[in-house]
Amino acid sequence: MLTTLTTRVLCAAFVLAAGVAASSSASAQSLGSLKKKAEEEAKKAKSAVEKKPSTDTVAKKPAAAPASASQENPAPASAAPAPATSGSSDAAAAKPNAKVWENYDFVPGNKVIFYTDFSEDKVGNFARGLKYRGGSAEIVERNDTKVLRATNTAEFLIPVGKKLPERFTLEVDVIAPLSGVMNRALSFEGGTEQAGDDKSAWITWNPQGAWIQGSGLDINSGGAHVPEATASAFAGNVTHLRVLMDGAYFKMYANERRLHNIPELAFRRDSVIRMALGGSEEDGMAVYVTSIRVAESETDVLYDALAAKGRWVTQGILFATGKADVQPESRPVLKEIASTLKQHADLKILIEGHTDNVGSPASNLALSDARAAALKTTLVSDFGVDGSRITTKGLGDTKPSVPNTTSVGRAQNRRVEVVKQ
Repeated sequence: MLTTLTTRVLCAAFVLAAGVAASSSASAQSLGSLKKKAEEEAKKAKSAVEKKPSTDTVAKKPAAAPASASQENPAPASAAPAPATSGSSDAAAAKPNAKVWENYDFVPGNKVIFYTDFSEDKVGNFARGLKYRGGSAEIVERNDTKVLRATNTAEFLIPVGKKLPERFTLEVDVIAPLSGVMNRALSFEGGTEQAGDDKSAWITWNPQGAWIQGSGLDINSGGAHVPEATASAFAGNVTHLRVLMDGAYFKMYANERRLHNIPELAFRRDSVIRMALGGSEEDGMAVYVTSIRVAESETDVLYDALAAKGRWVTQGILFATGKADVQPESRPVLKEIASTLKQHADLKILIEGHTDNVGSPASNLALSDARAAALKTTLVSDFGVDGSRITTKGLGDTKPSVPNTTSVGRAQNRRVEVVKQ
């Protein structure tokens, strides 16, 4: 791990590169000047946190849910909508208009290889699905939701059970304070040990931005910052981090904002992903993770899959928790469906909604049916599809694709299927 002094120097350099501080090169400044500037930034950031509403009550963002529950924050299909987070900034971020998401192109992998939302963990223990490496991290219950809390630098491994495939997605829901770039709120890298060299990129995020160390990049050339208003909206609220790896191609998003778009990045394919959280025991300075999802991205093209198999499965269509409201994150998948229908005038489809077995069968069935119908409405109204070519059906938990005996299985069963008619 980096020493405290090295961390401060690197982080100060990132502040300069991001335009938060002076525009001159970090390498041209003395070590004492860098350290002083970094400490000043930390003090300013801490003051900003103290002025924000308390984050003691951690609420789930009323976010998207595939088929029966939230992709980012899964819950039973019959569950009541999650309470809104405190602060108007997050409320605005939770319901952006479609135009904001127009260039958003993230599609989650459709074969889940790791998933946890900590709902099966015991409060006071470390998360049993993860492999503990060090630091202070435990499961706590906030606002009736179990989350993993880190109150100092905590490290763990995400076991994916096999070597990471060439095409995969990583999704993490994280709550972090606006503490300046000195706080590496969340970092991750393929493999068991930190390398950050030519063969292995180490990626770090906090509300003010993200940066990459390794694969020919450093804190300056691999840095991406966000506007101050956006950073303030991220801080203390659930931020949905999404990573897409397609061979060497790397993309990273925080909510609808794309942070990185790198054609060639060396991300080590291993059977584990090492993750570190940079929290603190100071009031309002802990870092929380509410869910982690890793999934393989299968290469099926919609029309090819319909022609060969008669159906196509996706977990990239998202709904508000416990509702049939189609979320803007769904646009990439909806675009693909609409484009396929327009390119193949003779194609007719059935949209099926599927859930896990959490909640009552009746409520799961009703909600999945409403969501399938909502997808048809959206395709017709927003994408100009002929409604006569689409039928819909909700199947609830009656046709699981895998057993519902584990959290991974339940996550896999929350899906939408497009069937050729």
